[in-house]
Amino acid sequence: MSDTPSITRADVAHLASLARIDLPPESLDHYAEQLAVILGAVAQVAEVAADDIPPMSHPLPLVNVFRTDEVRPSLTSDEALSGAPSVESDRFRVPRILDEA
Repeated sequence: MSDTPSITRADVAHLASLARIDLPPESLDHYAEQLAVILGAVAQVAEVAADDIPPMSHPLPLVNVFRTDEVRPSLTSDEALSGAPSVESDRFRVPRILDEA
């Protein structure tokens, strides 16, 4: 891979800032090397991709893997809520995580 894309310490620092990742300055060179290898691999794949090959989302054909929807015995509401630490209006009561009413 002689045409390996280069990525600088400044590029890594900028990407880390965008991703809100606090990287120590001594690790920037290490990540720059690793990202350059990844970009090189992507460039190699791009070279192989040809216009006569249709794009695909998966290398193998996908089939429906869902099971049939059948009614089965399950817990009643009271049984499901019996182990809950807190219940309100026949529902699990959990701590509020948003400031919305």
